[in-house]
Amino acid sequence: ENPKIRFKGFTKDWEQRKLGEVFEFQYGEFNNNPDNGGEYPIYGANGIIGGYTDWNAENSSIIGHMGAYAGYVVWGEGKHFVTYNGTIARPKDNSIDSKYGYYLLDSKKIYKICAGSGQPFVSYSDLNGIDILLPKDKDEQRVLAYYFTNLDHLITLHQRKCEQTKKLKKYMLQKMFPQNGAKVPEIRFDGFTYDWEQRKLGDVFKEYSEKNHTELSALTIIQGGGTVKREDSDRNLMYDTSNLSNYKMVRKDDFIVHLRSFEGGLEKSSLDGIISPAYHTFHSDMADSRFYYPYFRSYEFIKHKLVSHVYGIRDGRSIDIDGMKTIEIPYTSIEEQRKIGDYLDCLDHLITLHQRKCDELKKMKKYMLQNMFI
Repeated sequence: ENPKIRFKGFTKDWEQRKLGEVFEFQYGEFNNNPDNGGEYPIYGANGIIGGYTDWNAENSSIIGHMGAYAGYVVWGEGKHFVTYNGTIARPKDNSIDSKYGYYLLDSKKIYKICAGSGQPFVSYSDLNGIDILLPKDKDEQRVLAYYFTNLDHLITLHQRKCEQTKKLKKYMLQKMFPQNGAKVPEIRFDGFTYDWEQRKLGDVFKEYSEKNHTELSALTIIQGGGTVKREDSDRNLMYDTSNLSNYKMVRKDDFIVHLRSFEGGLEKSSLDGIISPAYHTFHSDMADSRFYYPYFRSYEFIKHKLVSHVYGIRDGRSIDIDGMKTIEIPYTSIEEQRKIGDYLDCLDHLITLHQRKCDELKKMKKYMLQNMFI
């Protein structure tokens, strides 16, 4: 039997082996406190956990052998130190390329065979007895290892880009809004020089309540994620359609606040639709909602400004909407708001792009592991 997908030029049949015939397994070293900031990475059951001045493995596959990560495999590049939570898998002879061996182990989903009641555990006998199929041609192993290594590099690259862009957004949000009573922000687009103001939320955003719009889709509100049509939501609960005439209309980019949604600040509607009458809707012709959305979800707004208008205890807490309207919020010209909104849109687009690429590559890797290994 051969895998479904192979690189061109390789035609030799793969051979049936046991994992214990090609790998030897050894527990990492028991050391209560190996982390001393040394140059060699320390691997536990789930990747790097520190640095050490000593090493006990080189270019090896590490299998978590107990606990939550039992059976999961990570690759240790270069010289490294493996703790007792990890099992070091080393090729017994030159019949297997070590990096190929890592992807082979990864493809076997060892975590599914973990034994032990309560604490998952992988034993040497479990590992030794696993059936594998191995390419006889070492070059085929190397080509496969090279292909999957490149996929992993791409996944890491997009993950890193995504995290860097999130950090940049967080930093810019702090710098593009005036801090601690300042009149102007630290970072500003060219052409804007006048002071920002403080205006009452209720003067910038007007509450409205428009009903009898049953031609529009009913929406579900997702904290931190805008709105989705109810039929597209995984929370598409049964609801009384005869009641829809009582639902409030909301327009795309308007703000929504539930009496009990103070934990997440205000939410922004992603599309036109109708929402439960338990929500309040706010619209403004003098504000760019992309500019205010991160502010309304910020620690500063929720924990410092909104908190004094929240009453009740625990799950019974509510927002005093009239009180909320008196909160002073930063205000600058609509032109500057739009500039900042455009910039934040660009950052969000980049974050989404890298996240999507990352997810696509992970799916592709999973598919290829299933079809290029047996």
